[in-house]
Amino acid sequence: MTGLPYLRAGSGPSFVLVHGYLGGAEQWRREIERFSDRYDVIAPNLPGYGAATDRPGCDTIQGMAEAVLALLDDLGVRDFVLLGHSMGGMVAQEMARMRPGAVRRLILYGTGPLGLMPNRFEPLATSRARLLSDGVEATIARIGATWFRKGAEAEGFSTVARIGARANRQAAEAALDAMAGWDGRGALKRLTMPTLVIWGDSDRSYRWPQVETLWTNLPDVRLSVIPGAAHAAHLEKPALFHSLIEDFLSEVEDMALAL
Repeated sequence: MTGLPYLRAGSGPSFVLVHGYLGGAEQWRREIERFSDRYDVIAPNLPGYGAATDRPGCDTIQGMAEAVLALLDDLGVRDFVLLGHSMGGMVAQEMARMRPGAVRRLILYGTGPLGLMPNRFEPLATSRARLLSDGVEATIARIGATWFRKGAEAEGFSTVARIGARANRQAAEAALDAMAGWDGRGALKRLTMPTLVIWGDSDRSYRWPQVETLWTNLPDVRLSVIPGAAHAAHLEKPALFHSLIEDFLSEVEDMALAL
């Protein structure tokens, strides 16, 4: 089977966008449009999600990281800026741990270092039981509504629900097991690349203690809190989300030039 399907646009340094649970490359359309004037933006679909729904899902976060790295190897991408959202932020942390020299800048968005997600809106075991009883489409409709302050009435909810419904059931179930078994806290001190942590202050999936652990343990870290946004801040407040990323990338680039 060939490598993961992906979206790609632009030229320049590579900028890799990794989606989260029940997500897909399509969720990054605005980001691809915004950053492709100066970056080679690459958004893979994780196995079992989006355009990769025909692939078996991974039951470990490391397996997902390996799949994305294999795609980048196939594309000849040796170093890159890396952004991961939610479960994709766990994948990004694993990628940075496995190939620290390849990750020029790291952006961890709406995520944390512990896959069990303490104080999440519901335990992962509950999500797993509901997935088995209700199916993928009902699960993304229910869980996706918690990603927005306005719930299912939010402007971006229909996008999330449509993309998430494409996931295959095996991948959705495997990913819950993968998250439950993952703990990246021990590697944080070794992720020395410049890092931006972005968090919506109404995020019900990753609470403040998760974000604080990233902020206080990553060696070279900046924290940006988006007020009035939940777990899908890139859809709720895209202009602010983009400006935070642009500020971070321009800041670290200016610092590198000064050296």
